[in-house]
Parts: sequence; C-alpha cells; structure tokens
Amino acid sequence: RACGDCAPESWGDAIFRIVSPAERSGQPKALANATPAMRQYLEAKRQYRDAIVFFRMGDFYEMFYEDALVAARALELTLTSRSKDADGGSIPMCGVPYHAAETYLTRLVKKGFRVAICEQVEDPRKAVGLVRREVVRVVSPGTFTEGGYLEAREPAFLMAVAPIGWAAEGPTAAAPGAFARPQPAPSEAAAIGVALLDLSTGEFLAAEYPGRDGLQALRDELSVLRPREILVPADAPLERLLPASARNGASVTTLDPWAFDADGARRELLGQFRTHSLEGFGLEGHAAAVRAAGAMVHYLKDTQKTDLSHLRGVTFKEHADRLIVDPLTLKHLEIVEATDGGRTGSLLNELDRTVTPMGARMLRTWLIRPLLSLERIRDRLDAVEDFAFRTTERGRFRDALRSVHDVERLVARAALGTAGPRDLVALRTSLAAVPRLRQLLAAFQAPSVASLAAELDEVAEVRDAIADTLVDEPPALAREGGYIRGGADPEIDD
Repeated sequence: RACGDCAPESWGDAIFRIVSPAERSGQPKALANATPAMRQYLEAKRQYRDAIVFFRMGDFYEMFYEDALVAARALELTLTSRSKDADGGSIPMCGVPYHAAETYLTRLVKKGFRVAICEQVEDPRKAVGLVRREVVRVVSPGTFTEGGYLEAREPAFLMAVAPIGWAAEGPTAAAPGAFARPQPAPSEAAAIGVALLDLSTGEFLAAEYPGRDGLQALRDELSVLRPREILVPADAPLERLLPASARNGASVTTLDPWAFDADGARRELLGQFRTHSLEGFGLEGHAAAVRAAGAMVHYLKDTQKTDLSHLRGVTFKEHADRLIVDPLTLKHLEIVEATDGGRTGSLLNELDRTVTPMGARMLRTWLIRPLLSLERIRDRLDAVEDFAFRTTERGRFRDALRSVHDVERLVARAALGTAGPRDLVALRTSLAAVPRLRQLLAAFQAPSVASLAAELDEVAEVRDAIADTLVDEPPALAREGGYIRGGADPEIDD
C-alpha cells in the first residue's frame, strides 16, 4: 500500500511488492499446515522470490499463490484453486502441460519474467515417499537459449554492470511530497565495469568506462548492443546511472552486492577458466571489468546449475581497436535498421548475403564496430578481393556452407544440457562439412584466409561418436524415444 499521508504525485517513487499468502500468514505457520508437496513448493519459492516457479507435478508444471495469478494473466490460463492455506482460504493455482512448457516459457520470458523450473529429480516409480524436487534451471530474458526465443541473425546479450567509486552527492530537487533521490557523483578513480555475454554462443566480453564520460559511453553501448537483461548490484543507483530511457526495454535483475566483490569475482573467473592469472585475458589492472565479469559467471552458475563448459575465456575490449559509432549516427546512416525501425532498407540488409546465422551475426558486429587498425583493415580487404575474383571457388564454398548449421548455438545448448537429438545430429552434419571446406579454402591466397583454414578442426571424435550413437533422422524431443541407433548400447538394445 502507498502511505496514506503521501501525495498522489509521489506514488511513482513508492516501493510496491506483492506479498504472498504464505508471507501474510507467516512462513512457519504456512509450512506447518502445508502438504509435503506444498512444502517443497514454498521452499523453492523462498529461494527464488523474484521468479515464477514452474513446479513439476506429473505431466504438468503447476504454479501457486501469486505466481498463479501473474501467470494466468500473462498466459491467458484458467485459474483454479487447490485445497486451503493456513488461514482456510483457497490457494490460487494454474498449470501448463510439461510437453508444451517451452512455448509458455518463451511467452513469459519475452514479457520480461524470470522462471525457476522446479523439476522431479528422481523416478516417481522408484521414489520412497514424496518425489524429490529441485530447481534445475532459472530462465530469464538474458539466459533463455531456446530457438523459438532467439533471433538467428542477431546476438542475445546478457550484461553485468559494476559501478566503482560512485557516491551520493545529495538529494535532487523533487516535486512537493515526492521522495528525493541521491545523485551519484564519480570520484577521481570512478569507473564502470561491464561484462557482455551471449549465453547461446559463449561470446564473452568485458570492458571498462572511466569517469562521467564513461557513463555516456555505457549508455551509447546499451543503445547499440541492446542487451536482453542487465545485472546490477542491489545497492547501485540504477535510475541515475541507467535510467529506463537508456535501457531500451531490457529487464533488470539485482544481485547481492557481494557478488560484485573484487576478490570473489576474481576467484569465480579463475575457477571458470582454470587458470592462475587473468593476464592472458587482458583483465589484470581492470578491477571494474573483473567485478562485472565475475558477477556474470556467479549469476550463470546460480541460475543454470551447470559448469558452463563452453565459456572458456573472456575478451577485454580496448576502445582503441574499434571505432565507436554512437547510436544517433547508426540511426541516421541506417546501418542496421531503417528509419522505420525494421531491417529492410538498412545497410546491413543490403550487404547481408551470408549463408549461416554465425556469419550474419559476425557481419552485424563488423558494421556496428568497424576496425581502426590499418593493418587489420588491409588483411580483411585482401581476403575480400581474393573471394571477389575467384567466382567459381566462392560459389562452391558457399554451397558447402549450406550444410553447416548454427554451430555456436548448438555447442552452447549441448554444454547447457538443453540440446535435443536433432541438435546433436545437426552438429554432426556441420562437422562433416569441415574437410570439404578446408579443401576449398586451399585455392585462396590471402594470408588471413590461409590462417583461418589452418585453424579448422573437424573434431572427428565428436562427429563419429554422434554418428555411432544417434539415428540419422531422430525425433525433435528426447522423450519421444527411438533416437538411439541399434547396437550403440547393449543395455538399451536389451
């Protein structure tokens, strides 16, 4: 409730929070009167208060209390009730079929919600008593990697922001009766650390923006990169650093300030990359960037419940190696979007004849952040000239690329444990094209092309393992069965 003594014009600054029936009645009382299954739900909700909990019960994911009220409105579901709460009132409830969960998750995430998936982690037929359930993954706008949610030709960034050295100057002027907000003022050593990650590909970048000028540079980056979700410390002056107008609709997730602690963040990165130093990644001496990148890894481990094996390094982006094109220039020159906000009519749309989604994302990055190094520009143009004049070889190479799927995202889904049988067969098909691609590239003379060809690895052991294990045309979902090749495993054959 807004305080009755406050003027209506100040209500926008008041803090509102949904209070669940369990909280109103007192958690101990709610637990004492709850069924064993509802106790599991309340425990999961206690751990993930800011997420909608998908609670697996048989063939459905059920939602209760305020989660049911919110999800029923967002998904247009029928709201029912389950038994009684501690005060004798009906518990709101709604659910979605387990086999169609991805569709509903996509709709919720697109609307900015976070969803904690509480799964049955033991076989109900073998369980003694109540089936054990645990939260196995938390999906959010910046961590959802399913194909129906992602744009194939664009990145999907999660951003972490770590402000250092920003202190309050004092209250700002406010309307009568409104709450005054302190303005952050940068100290001489102030900096903003930023980490950017596309979880669907493993692309991991870090940067630092010093002083008040850095604040504007960060806002420009937000306008250009358009992250899906932004992670910030709970005590950060968010509205002054990144007001809603600068966030371009990105959802904001607050983390405990200790997640951005310098020592803890450093340990997270060293543990993730299995190194003794961050020097090889260019992060030594960049404390703000380390804090942001470490908080990013902490958040992903906490929500994805996996070791993130496809995150094997982070790249520190020096602002001197790329041209920073401000959002206004990108808009007026229609680099990636036309004046109506669509892709048609933009420079990117005119130039993009890439065969694979990976190539499309790379081209977009090249246009947004052009090279500044004359040597690298010449190397790239030499390669372009080589392809331009070898028309026949270029055509054959493009034809060979058509059998290559989005390897970056296939590998990421495999690492995150969300890949299906068809994803793995698509990975096998893509790897099978590598020998032919390497052979075709031998006809080109540009140094950068030769260097890239030499680095190509067909990863034959992975390709052969998939071929020996999975049938050529498996079902889309593992639960449909019939995707293991006969003879691959004697126990399965039996």
